[in-house]
Amino acid sequence: MTDSNQPGLFDPTPPDGDGDANAAITLARYAEQAYLDYAVSVVRGRALPDVGDGQKPVQRRILFAMQAMGLAAGAKPVKSARVVGDVLGKYHPHGDQAAYDAMVRMAQDFSLRYPLIDGQGNFGSRDGDNAAAMRYTEARLTPIAKLLLDELDEGTVDFVPNYDGSQEEPQMLPARLPVMLLNGASGIAVGMATEIPPHNLREVAQACVALIKQPQLPDAELHAMIPGPDFAGGGQIITPAADIAQIYGVGRGSLKVRARWTFEEMARGQWQLVITELPPGTSGQKVLEEIEEITNPKVKSGKKSLTPEQTQAKAVMLNLLDAVRDESGKDAAVRLVFEPKTSRVDRDEFVNTLLAQTSMESSSSINLVCIGTDGRPRQKGLRDILVEWVAFRTNTVVRRTRFRLDKVTDRIHVLEGRMLVYLNVDEVIQTIRESDEPRAALMERFKLSERQAEDILEMRLRQLARLEGFKIEQELADKRKDQISLQELLDNPATLKRLLIKEIETDAKQYGDERRTLIETAERAVLETKVLDEPVTVVVSQKGWLRARQGHGHDAAQFAFKQGDDLYGAFECRTTDTLIAMGDNGRVYSVPVAGLPSARGDGQPVTTMIDLESGTRIVHTIAAAPESRWLLATRSGYGFSAKLSDMVSRQRAGKQFITVETGDEMLRPVPLFDGATQLALLSAKGKFLVFGLDECKSLSGGGRGTILMGLDASDKLEQTVPIGPRGLRATGIYRNKLTEDILVGDALAPYVGKRARKGRQLDVRPKQPVLSPVLG
Repeated sequence: MTDSNQPGLFDPTPPDGDGDANAAITLARYAEQAYLDYAVSVVRGRALPDVGDGQKPVQRRILFAMQAMGLAAGAKPVKSARVVGDVLGKYHPHGDQAAYDAMVRMAQDFSLRYPLIDGQGNFGSRDGDNAAAMRYTEARLTPIAKLLLDELDEGTVDFVPNYDGSQEEPQMLPARLPVMLLNGASGIAVGMATEIPPHNLREVAQACVALIKQPQLPDAELHAMIPGPDFAGGGQIITPAADIAQIYGVGRGSLKVRARWTFEEMARGQWQLVITELPPGTSGQKVLEEIEEITNPKVKSGKKSLTPEQTQAKAVMLNLLDAVRDESGKDAAVRLVFEPKTSRVDRDEFVNTLLAQTSMESSSSINLVCIGTDGRPRQKGLRDILVEWVAFRTNTVVRRTRFRLDKVTDRIHVLEGRMLVYLNVDEVIQTIRESDEPRAALMERFKLSERQAEDILEMRLRQLARLEGFKIEQELADKRKDQISLQELLDNPATLKRLLIKEIETDAKQYGDERRTLIETAERAVLETKVLDEPVTVVVSQKGWLRARQGHGHDAAQFAFKQGDDLYGAFECRTTDTLIAMGDNGRVYSVPVAGLPSARGDGQPVTTMIDLESGTRIVHTIAAAPESRWLLATRSGYGFSAKLSDMVSRQRAGKQFITVETGDEMLRPVPLFDGATQLALLSAKGKFLVFGLDECKSLSGGGRGTILMGLDASDKLEQTVPIGPRGLRATGIYRNKLTEDILVGDALAPYVGKRARKGRQLDVRPKQPVLSPVLG
């Protein structure tokens, strides 16, 4: 997000100029200033809502124009084209479609939690259908729009000239509640974006009242009052409360929202799943299209056939689902019906599969970016927004109070003049009859102001009746009481707070409703395919081709490979295990063993099963049980141990796990078998070191590890081998014969030391020995 505090962003004066219009500037400086001006125009004039009234300029202008046209909640609606024409002609010199689209959204009860426009006609649907043209639809304001417009003519906000100076429009609307939080907002500006979810009116009002009473209200109590968003379409938020509180604290994050459903029992033990509420941004049509894509998949671009994932998802869905239909209509805004293959299908598995494979469980982002009371766009936390709005509302009520006080004071002034007339009516009449300048004469004779004298001269004779005197006296007493109470509001902050609280509570009682979105923590739906637990041997070629053969104990010499390829490794494991592929940059990728092709053919390249990072290649592969522990080391002498389960990632793009510096390489991972107590390391120059396995650091989150062996600048680590009680085997050629030496006990003792030491030259018969543990 662009930093709104950078110098010059909201300062129209060039920082290095003297304000001379004729001063020459470089093209780069001109382009920079022009782009910043454009950026500010988009931020303030189009994309971001204001924390005060929660409206973008086009929305504010639509509401103001409709009020000026007399389109209150009880009025007869008029064609939307008339409203759009008024908005464009007087206040908003932009495209008519842009204005109409904004107007349509303000009328959609599935987009806004509290619609501000009462639209009649086709204003679109949740399924993405467009609204009818503006010449066909009609509109007027909803009752809740009063929260934004009622106090507009009471001096509460500033008015500014419109684009051509022929009209005036409000710079802000005097919102009586924080509408930005109630209805939310979405927009993309230059360098920043906003995504504010809607909230429940009663909860937001309660939080505002609590902050007025106790400005230092603890965050825990604030989040208890506003536990989370309240979407127009309902749904269920499954994100934990602690995570929601953290998101509200910083003003940015993502929530997991899922559909809500019921099971309907049918005849003869049958049942069906009925979805009644959907997450925001999801429609029944979208869900049906996703089901169709899963059950009738198309071959992806660049592929010759369906991927294993597509085939597997299709099989799973067709095994569970028999039929799906959309029964949404007037009686039910959302009603998606899913029929299982048989009544014996597990209901939880059925729901979990649908949630995991469709957008009926999806993420809803939160990005609380808005224009604050200081006119600057910033990302704010929930508390910041509420505190700023309370300050805005307080200022609005103070301005309204001063406006009313000025009117009451003026009326008292006029009434005091009238009372003087009533007490001296004969003399006043005589003064008027005998004077050529009656106003000046009245002012001089009775010490009246020009305002009072003018009012007396405009009075009708019947207002001099005896009964009028009592009315003037009564009204004067009432106005003086009003004057005292209004002055008390301005002088006493406690009285002002009580009024603010009373008004907010009154509005909450009148316009509030029950929460629609359920907040209940639940586990994310994950598609779990049942796999038969069987022994299997994973065969990996040197060029990265994978296949799986049933059972264990196969002779590796019998494995056939493509020309130019050979065996990298054969891993005896189970179908429930995971294969880990390691990139040369230290990134690890996961492939379920159950999804590997059979060994009848040459298999499939590992690169087709993962999203390999550009410019990298797979250098090592392992497949084993999740609890198996492996030693991961690099040629520079660094390493650590980790369980295979630590390396598993749900993403096809894998995750970064091993830190590999530029110019360094990973050694082949080594399994740490049960009973291993020491670790042996051999360098390229024959240096040999043995130390306790307990000195090797275990890192579940991956990383660089610690120094296993101290190496000279020209030396590299070649082999790492765990050692058990039976010692170590060194195999190689000695006098043209394959020879092996066993190092155990005293034979190993000279090489035993501490981790990170350089070790000693290995003294065995074979040259360039290959080390391996003696297991049996």
